[in-house]
Amino acid sequence: MPLYLSKFSYTPETWARLIGKPEDRRKAAQSYIESVGGKLHGFWYAFGSHDGYTLWEAPDNVSMAAVALAISGGGALSSLETAVLLTVDETLDALRKAEQIRYRAPGS
Repeated sequence: MPLYLSKFSYTPETWARLIGKPEDRRKAAQSYIESVGGKLHGFWYAFGSHDGYTLWEAPDNVSMAAVALAISGGGALSSLETAVLLTVDETLDALRKAEQIRYRAPGS
């Protein structure tokens, strides 16, 4: 199954609610991804431009998009970005296929 790395930030209101009532949000994240047949591999908070990161496994892009849309639609986040992670072997396959593509630069 494909792996996905998400980075997110909470709204100030969400942080205020968590300060008033601390909650382990890993449990919620796990239930969301499991509802589409996936798995949560990790959940971390961080300093910097994003408040946290998650590593997910999902059956396909549509399933992961559904989870991301449901979470984003909930209003607790100010941002959510998700990247599909490629294995080294997948990247090597892509490099081999790229060699077969005859790219032409604009205006050439």
